[in-house]
Amino acid sequence: MTKPWPLHARHILDCIAKIRRIQARGDLLEDDILYDATIRNLQTLSESTQHLPDDLKAGFPDIPWKQISGFRNILVHAYLGEIDPLTVQGVIGQPLVALESAVQSMLAEASE
Repeated sequence: MTKPWPLHARHILDCIAKIRRIQARGDLLEDDILYDATIRNLQTLSESTQHLPDDLKAGFPDIPWKQISGFRNILVHAYLGEIDPLTVQGVIGQPLVALESAVQSMLAEASE
């Protein structure tokens, strides 16, 4: 049974909130536990974007939906250093802010 898309949208927002709490605990470049926790939330977030309707995502063309979805595969399958903490740190900056805003807008429009 497939979950309704708003549940996936809320899951994305929850992951973003967790990543922010992780950042508040320290520098993921210095702490491998924080890095691993960030990676896990990015995997979950990326997977959840795959369950948002394409017509809704089309309303936010500035969000790189395919790259976000593909990033999950890179995170899951890049075992030998193909992904590094600097790349992850770059992803959790402005790109997450834009994604968060888009997902919040989707949910707001759905509730109207």
